[in-house]
Amino acid sequence: MEDARTLRYAPIRMPASPVAETIPALAQANAVRFGDHAALEEDGRVQSHAELAAACLVATRAFIAAGIVPGDRVGIWAPNISEWVIAAVGLQGAGAILVTLSTRLKGAEAAYALRKSGARMLLTVNDFLDTNYVDLLADEDLPNLERIVCLRGARGTDESWADFLNGASDVPAEAASARIAALSGDDLADLIFTSGTTGHPKAVMSTHGQNTKVFTVFTDVIGLRQSDRYLIINPFFHSFGYKGGWLSCLLTGATMLPHAVFDVDEVLRRISDDRISVMPGPPTLFQSLLAHPDLSKYDITNLRMCTTGAAPTPVELIRRMRDELGFETIINAYGLTESCGLVSMCRPEDDPETIATTTGRPIPDIEVRLVDEAGQEVPRGEAGEVLVRGYNVMKGYFDDPEETARTFDADGWLHTGDIAVMDERGNLRITDRIKDMYILGGFNCYPAEIENLLFGSGLFAQVAVIGVPDERQGEIGMAFVVPAPGVSIDADQVIAWARKNMANYKVPRRVEIVDTLPTNPSGKVLKYVLRERAASSA
Repeated sequence: MEDARTLRYAPIRMPASPVAETIPALAQANAVRFGDHAALEEDGRVQSHAELAAACLVATRAFIAAGIVPGDRVGIWAPNISEWVIAAVGLQGAGAILVTLSTRLKGAEAAYALRKSGARMLLTVNDFLDTNYVDLLADEDLPNLERIVCLRGARGTDESWADFLNGASDVPAEAASARIAALSGDDLADLIFTSGTTGHPKAVMSTHGQNTKVFTVFTDVIGLRQSDRYLIINPFFHSFGYKGGWLSCLLTGATMLPHAVFDVDEVLRRISDDRISVMPGPPTLFQSLLAHPDLSKYDITNLRMCTTGAAPTPVELIRRMRDELGFETIINAYGLTESCGLVSMCRPEDDPETIATTTGRPIPDIEVRLVDEAGQEVPRGEAGEVLVRGYNVMKGYFDDPEETARTFDADGWLHTGDIAVMDERGNLRITDRIKDMYILGGFNCYPAEIENLLFGSGLFAQVAVIGVPDERQGEIGMAFVVPAPGVSIDADQVIAWARKNMANYKVPRRVEIVDTLPTNPSGKVLKYVLRERAASSA
């Protein structure tokens, strides 16, 4: 059997080394590299790379003035706005570690992340989607939190971003530049919490050098370039929007255009008016565009490249994205927070079937193995747990040595908990999470495989399958399906289709027709919500 470690030598050239090992140094280098080229556009305002570098340096001075020292943690709890980028690079320039918080969190959930990380400062917003984030923390116990700054929407006694930046006048630019220069690629850049779909979220530690190296590879493979105009819909608090989004723009000089709230009409308008060429997102985003009745009225001719993932992708969707949306390059990718967000990628030359049914080959110079329950490597074509080792793997979970020890084995392999099959070309097909597998009549049932089979019918816009308890068989499959536009179907018809097109043990025994599926910000279906719903309706 071929040693999976030979995948390190996949036939793709290694990209050039990052221009800078740290994110703040990269932003400052861009003032020379890209100068007056547009770096950031929002609401008609344009900042060049030189202007963005200057703004980030002012922010670094302000954080130093606020007493932030290397190793401190600073949280950002805000949507995709320009201040998010400037604040993140600014605090990292002061040597602080960025802590990202989802805008979907409630007060107690955000407080948990702030306590767990020991954040000294929080940057947030008010009046976003009728939510005042400062108020959500009013009754929470936050012993380490010393200061809250409102990036937007400051009220009354709230400290505004502008007021905070005024503190920069107390710190010379030379002091900020020296702080940035003192950073190394081995210094921690961020703590990103796992999605928390089960148990308490864990804070993943990644370094500057990991982030810049991994996403230099990413941008090289997808072909992101300075002339691109990148609509960043994926949230900045997630690796997809942060590292695959604005950091990738800094690495290549592409223009970033933040987008705070997904609305299909507004997105189509921006694609047309802002001449968008790059727009990654989960499959549901592109399904929404294709289903829009007025799609033909918008100018989408500038679209050329996207990356997708986080959910099953029908082959027909890939074809329609090329034929009807005009994408020249479509990349499916797989990663997890613990791998800086990236493990494997398709390549631009891959056919629609490869892009839809696999997440491509491992990125260069990392090791990937698939193993069985005994830890033995499985042959190609057989399912096993994905293990990863290399420069993309996290430094561990912050302040959680026991969870870190459970995630790594003695040889340094990260156990992802994902089940995959590797084909003869080295492409990974993620079949499921270990915890999502259920057993019916002695057969292992992988929900993602069943979801892909149902997707293939063309009858559904979204599908989620879970295992639910059953008195007779122990567990059975339950499918939650969103019908495709124009399709009228009931549960009995879904089951009848499944019986005709898949092995009997894979056929869902229960089906619920729904309008939408609950998802997290990265587009992943929250199956624990579906399990709770199934239990309440049993």
